[in-house]
Amino acid sequence: MADKKLKVWFDAEGDFLEVQFSDAPGYMRETAHDAVMQRVDAEGKVIGFSILGVSRFKKDRPLETDLTAA
Repeated sequence: MADKKLKVWFDAEGDFLEVQFSDAPGYMRETAHDAVMQRVDAEGKVIGFSILGVSRFKKDRPLETDLTAA
């Protein structure tokens, strides 16, 4: 398995979490879940995601959504 770096940012004040699977240029795109955005590259490959309002998700009811490629 090739080494892959994962970058995670958490802004407690903004209640925001972002995870990047790649440093490639990309843009944010909506998902079916209103709290989740996915970062995609020029070909539509998912290279990360962000969650707004992280603290509203409880341990016993995790956030579930799909990240889909174009």
